[in-house]
Amino acid sequence: MARLIDLSIAVENDLPSDPPMMIPRIQYVDHSEGAGQMKLFFPGIDPEKDLPDGKGWAMELVSLSTHSGTHLDAPWHYHPTMDAGARALTIDEIPLEWCMGRGVKLDFRHFPDGYLVTAHDMEKAFSDMSHELRQGDIVLVNTGADQYWGKPEYLLKGCGMGKEATLWLCSQGVKVVGTDAWSWDRPLPIIAGEYGKTGDASIIWEGHFAGIEKGYCHIEKLTNLESLPATGFTFFCFPVKIRKASAGWIRAVALVDD
Repeated sequence: MARLIDLSIAVENDLPSDPPMMIPRIQYVDHSEGAGQMKLFFPGIDPEKDLPDGKGWAMELVSLSTHSGTHLDAPWHYHPTMDAGARALTIDEIPLEWCMGRGVKLDFRHFPDGYLVTAHDMEKAFSDMSHELRQGDIVLVNTGADQYWGKPEYLLKGCGMGKEATLWLCSQGVKVVGTDAWSWDRPLPIIAGEYGKTGDASIIWEGHFAGIEKGYCHIEKLTNLESLPATGFTFFCFPVKIRKASAGWIRAVALVDD
């Protein structure tokens, strides 16, 4: 019997797992406040007499980035062009076929925080699994960073995928990849520290900038990947359709073939 596994984090109010400008804000309207709002739609009602228990609707007003919570980044997020010159796709243009496929999980929790994953690391991981990638496979990387979700140090946790590792995956026909870390790249403060010492601009956002050469999407802020087998599951990551946007929120779900 197949079972569903939720791989998404919840969007939460004021949680310090993003830079300050990206932290979600949620205003909760409870049923009592909702009763007052309903007066605007139904002039003359008396909530205490006309509504069940005097209660109206509940609703929320949300202010957040398209990169808040578990989300799918479109190539437009990385650069205006992809595939060496074509206009980069925005999230509303991502083919639905990319967003469902045979899932593969890589366990990279043994790599230290800030480690740069290489093409050799990718090749070795698939060789050790005796798994051959196929066109349309979706590769998820378990770094262990999600164990720090909700804490400021989340932004510094997990290994990151380098340019060559990303392009290696793309060369195998992979269009969508994902991580449980804040970024597909290494933690930005670690990259910034290295750049400050070396002046080497090639290390800046290199996993993202790989999309300039080969268009692909990646998922950030997954969770619960340790619950997945290495193979034997179907992965779903359909994004909310936001016109001309660089990313869209997803409910990431795996259907595991037990």
